[in-house]
Amino acid sequence: MSPEPRTPAQYWDTYKPYRGTGEQPAPEVGRFEWTQYPGHGPGAEVLGRPRRALDLGPAEGREAVFLARQGVATTGVDLSAAQVDRASRWWKDTPGLEFVHAEAVDYLTSNTTPLDAVYSVWGAVWFTDPELLFPLVAQNLTPGGIFAFSQAEPSPGAYGPQPMHGKWLEGRESELTVLRWQYTPQTWADLLKRHGFTDIDAHILPPPGGEGLGTLLVRTHRPV
Repeated sequence: MSPEPRTPAQYWDTYKPYRGTGEQPAPEVGRFEWTQYPGHGPGAEVLGRPRRALDLGPAEGREAVFLARQGVATTGVDLSAAQVDRASRWWKDTPGLEFVHAEAVDYLTSNTTPLDAVYSVWGAVWFTDPELLFPLVAQNLTPGGIFAFSQAEPSPGAYGPQPMHGKWLEGRESELTVLRWQYTPQTWADLLKRHGFTDIDAHILPPPGGEGLGTLLVRTHRPV
């Protein structure tokens, strides 16, 4: 295990804080969403037809639940114990689904179960050094397996690891700063190619109506 988390777990423990009263209700699970705009863009077909999938940074777990309901054995790995505990309560009766408290790199380093798909929806891929993460993803995928991830489109000129503060941290922003890795689609493609991935498709999916923040969507394969 790493001596300390690469991203402060406390940052995510209060991610999207619940402002209501009583137990927080589970979110609705409709389609598999890669963007922040419901119903916009492709869905689970990006992952092909996996038998076993890994969600890196699932938070509420909606995408993992969607896959499990389609018969895909799915594991969600999250750095935040609070997020894992909440998702495990919400979806405890979903067959073929489990949530694990671990850092993404550490989990992939110790995992021995081959995976047909590894994905991240605005999740851990955004917040993990790709030089550490990408070779481990390739190592864990079956031949021909799919690696896909989405995140916000990068701000022009703001490339590489960029600091981000949580607006929900109530005065603790200076303590809990995380890094998110942002590159152009071509740079992501070059990084993946250098780590042995093939059939790379990296592009910006514009927001609906052309207004708002676009989504970087990347899909690639481990060679057969």
